Amino acid sequence: MFVNPPPTSSGPAELLQTPESWLPNEHSLYRPRHSRRQRTALTCGLVFFFVPVLLLAVGVRTEPFENRPLREFPGFGDGWSFFTGLSGWATDHLPLRQAAVNAADGVSTGVFGDPPGAAAGAQDSTAGIPSKGRVPKGPQAYPPVIVGKDGWLYFGEDMHTRCEPVMDLDRVIMMLNRLRQAVEASGRRFELVFAPDKSTMKPAQLPDQYAGHDCAPPRTAEFWGKVPAATRAIDLRGSLADTERRLGRSVYVPNDTHWTFEAGLTMTYAIAQAITPGVTATWQTKESGTRPWPADLERLLGRPVDRSLRTYALAPDGGADRTRYLASDFKTPLRLTQPDDARGTLTPNMAVVADSFTQFASPFLAATCRDLTIVHTDTVAAGDDGTLKNLFEDRDVVVFEFVERNVVGGSSVLFRDDAIDRLARVLAQTPR
Repeated sequence: MFVNPPPTSSGPAELLQTPESWLPNEHSLYRPRHSRRQRTALTCGLVFFFVPVLLLAVGVRTEPFENRPLREFPGFGDGWSFFTGLSGWATDHLPLRQAAVNAADGVSTGVFGDPPGAAAGAQDSTAGIPSKGRVPKGPQAYPPVIVGKDGWLYFGEDMHTRCEPVMDLDRVIMMLNRLRQAVEASGRRFELVFAPDKSTMKPAQLPDQYAGHDCAPPRTAEFWGKVPAATRAIDLRGSLADTERRLGRSVYVPNDTHWTFEAGLTMTYAIAQAITPGVTATWQTKESGTRPWPADLERLLGRPVDRSLRTYALAPDGGADRTRYLASDFKTPLRLTQPDDARGTLTPNMAVVADSFTQFASPFLAATCRDLTIVHTDTVAAGDDGTLKNLFEDRDVVVFEFVERNVVGGSSVLFRDDAIDRLARVLAQTPR
């Protein structure tokens, strides 16, 4: 490293030992210390590192927009994982990242014709399609979002659970019937209902080729041909198709994996009729407005888009609307009651063990059940004896709602011997 002023001599020997940037400008070996390209690169680097810091200083914050929380700052006690996790944290918390992703996606789709969400990391629908005779392995072999026809999007996990099941269907049936036995042995009534996947009800909009196109449809057909009958479950497919014919529109939408409030209302009618035949005779429903709802498949692509859902009023006695639209993921149990003199309601004390699809039925269950508890499957599976006793000791009817993808491959957290044994033990201690 040179720390002294450049030598004044310009003899050949001295020039060979002189840094190139200190040579006379006219010398053939002269090379400036900071060229225009170097200064441009330095300026870009300063902008890249310091503009985000300035934006943070003036209050610009990054909000989650990819259907997941932002990564937390890695702990210094994580060892080498601190360094590998630092990049993800910095990327997630980069100010204006959402705007950049949306702009890149617009260019990718509009200019280059890529599938929607390609700039946000979505894979092409054909990603993971194996060569002939091979089956893709692992969740990474399936895109998180499958881009279908006419702008329809599908959840890639639908295909993963079918093509790589953790249980065969005979064992799935056994686990569901063990749940039934645990409930019924305690003197309670058991009802089981499956929420069909969007890919089951709307297969026509799937692309011609996608990861799992050879193995998913046969598993779907086998599931519906075998499991509902063997477990005495409520099969909603026909009722949902009837609802669509009456409405003249689909009860699933292009940009979300869930169904709509119309489908939730259909499920409520089916459950009520199974528990108390004829109870729905006095029910009156009518449209009551719209509500925004996050479109989850759009969020998986990094686009915070809402869908507008039609809402409905339900009067069990044909008079007052008793629906309640309450936001809940049911991880904390939701308890809802009606007055004892409410006519047209289901009188048994009910518990619904549910997933996110019941969110679209909860307003109508709230309107039509005299005493109702809705609790998430995860909470029941992880619950200790005290939690389960509080949930079920005064319940007369227990309804289990499973979205198809969680049962078709046997991946539900309730399909564990210890979870079912614990539930059976607690119910037996508090018989009805």
